[in-house]
Amino acid sequence: MSEFAGARVLVTGGSGFIGRRLVTALLAEGAEVVVADLNAHPDPAVRSVVGDLRDPVVRGEAVSAGLDGVVHLAAVTSVLRSVEDPAGTYEVNVAATAGLLELAREREVPRFTFASTNAVTGDVGSAPITEWQALRPLTPYGATKAAGEMLLSAYSGVYGMQTCALRFANVYGQGMRHKDSFVPRLMRAAAEGTGVQVYGDGTQLRDYVHVDDIVQAVQVAWRTGHNGPLVVGSGRSVSVNELIEAAREVTGAPIPVEHVAAKQGEMPAVVLDTSLAKTLGYEPRHDLTTGLPTVWPDFVPGGVEGLA
Repeated sequence: MSEFAGARVLVTGGSGFIGRRLVTALLAEGAEVVVADLNAHPDPAVRSVVGDLRDPVVRGEAVSAGLDGVVHLAAVTSVLRSVEDPAGTYEVNVAATAGLLELAREREVPRFTFASTNAVTGDVGSAPITEWQALRPLTPYGATKAAGEMLLSAYSGVYGMQTCALRFANVYGQGMRHKDSFVPRLMRAAAEGTGVQVYGDGTQLRDYVHVDDIVQAVQVAWRTGHNGPLVVGSGRSVSVNELIEAAREVTGAPIPVEHVAAKQGEMPAVVLDTSLAKTLGYEPRHDLTTGLPTVWPDFVPGGVEGLA
């Protein structure tokens, strides 16, 4: 029997790109899922608490007594938006997280899983990023996620709550038609016959992890009761230029590239050490060869954004 069978789980951001995939997976395992999001979940059978988690009334409705755990995905995830509005990013990513944690403590919710980022470590050169490196974020987004991790650590240490911060790599997959990260920009350019801008020369390394592997990581963290941070990615870094070439192969489009100056805080390399996650049972199933073809159908004219 699945560990989620009969479990009551709150998924914040459950109507978003990662959240929809996670909710589908949890329901398939027999969980009772509540979604808290700015938008109602597309499945009307899923109970949705619609509102802004900065609002204590919304948080109070979402975190009910009797929950078995919270998976907190809701956040400002855009680095550019965090640079433009650091105070607003703090309110969403830190203050709302603190409010959710406190409600979880008061209402005796035993588990709290948090969507973090490997950007909390900042630039470590080409060295593999592990769970044990110092936190030196270079952007307001990274800083707010680092602050969230510190809150989780405190609630685990003082109150005994099982808390896990999943440090995601660059997530892609089906259902991201409305996202503005680099993979959907490539797909949009291919569909519209336009090009993309690349900051710098495109040799910077990144780890791209499929959304279904992220869902697997959440399940592994829950199943094992892991406390603390956990680096989650594909375990293989590729250059931005390699990603563009892979997108050209999948779409058949030329996708012209304009190179522009690199942005402040841009890291030359993100190389992840996922060995701890693998010892817990995490095993990524997608690379770009199998993963990008799941994204492209959402962008083909007449395509329907995938939820399954």
